[in-house]
Amino acid sequence: MPKIAHYPVALTVAGSDSGAGAGIQADLKTFAAFGVHGASAIACLTAQNPKRVLALEPCSPGMLRRQIEAVFEELPPAAVKTGMLFSVENIRVIAGFFQKKKCPPLVVDPVMISTSGTQLLKPAAIKILKEQLLPLAMLVTPNLPEAEVLIGGEIVSVEDMRAAARKIRAHFGCAALVKGGHLRGTREAVDIFFDDRTELLLTAPFIKGVHPHGTGCTYSAAITAALALGRNLPEAVGQAKNYITRAIAQSYRAGYHAVLNHLGGT
Repeated sequence: MPKIAHYPVALTVAGSDSGAGAGIQADLKTFAAFGVHGASAIACLTAQNPKRVLALEPCSPGMLRRQIEAVFEELPPAAVKTGMLFSVENIRVIAGFFQKKKCPPLVVDPVMISTSGTQLLKPAAIKILKEQLLPLAMLVTPNLPEAEVLIGGEIVSVEDMRAAARKIRAHFGCAALVKGGHLRGTREAVDIFFDDRTELLLTAPFIKGVHPHGTGCTYSAAITAALALGRNLPEAVGQAKNYITRAIAQSYRAGYHAVLNHLGGT
C-alpha cells in the first residue's frame, strides 16, 4: 500500500464570492496551491463579480458556530484566518469560540469595504472587531483605509505605515501587516510588517494594467497556509508576499476581467 500523504488543515471563516476571485473561493485555491487542506465556514453569502457587489446576506450566528465546531471536531486546523464577517453577531461567535478553545495561529483580514465601495463590515461591528477579535489574533492584515480606521488617523507615506503598524501592535497586542497597495506616488507595492521583534519592509513592482480582485484575501490566506505548514510568522509573511506578487504577475483573463492566478505555483 502506498503511503498516504498527510496535509495540515487551514480554516477560513469568511464570505462566499460568487465570482470566485475573493473570499472563501480565493482562500481555498490559495490553500491548495500551498499543499494545505482547506476547510471553510461561510460567514456571509454575496452575489458579486469582479466589478460590483449586488447583494449580501449574513449567515445566522448559530449556523456559523456549527460550521466552525464541525471543522474542529474532525479536522483540527493548524492555522485559521478570518475575512469578511459583516455583523456584530458573527464576530462575537468567532471571538467567543476562540476565547474558550485553545486557538491555533489566527490571521485576521479586517475586510471592511469592497473595491467597488460596498460596506462589508457594519460600523457597529468594527468596535467589536477591535475589542474582542484582534486581541486573539496573531496577525492583522489591513490595507491602508482599514489601517486608518484601526488607528484613527491618516496614512500617506511609508513612514506613516511604519507608525501605524507599531500603533496596531501596541494597542491590540497582535502583529500587523499594513498593506500599501493604495499608497499614492510610489512605484512599488510596499507593505510593512511589525511584531515587536521584527520589522519587515516588503516591496514588489506594480504590474501595470492589471488590477485583479481578491488580492487581500489571497495574501492573508497565503500567510495562513504558510503558518499551517510550520513557518514562523515573519517567514510566512515573506513567503506570502512572493506568492501574491507571482499571482498578480501571472494573472489571466476570465470573462471581462483579469483574475489572480492562484495556482501558478508557490
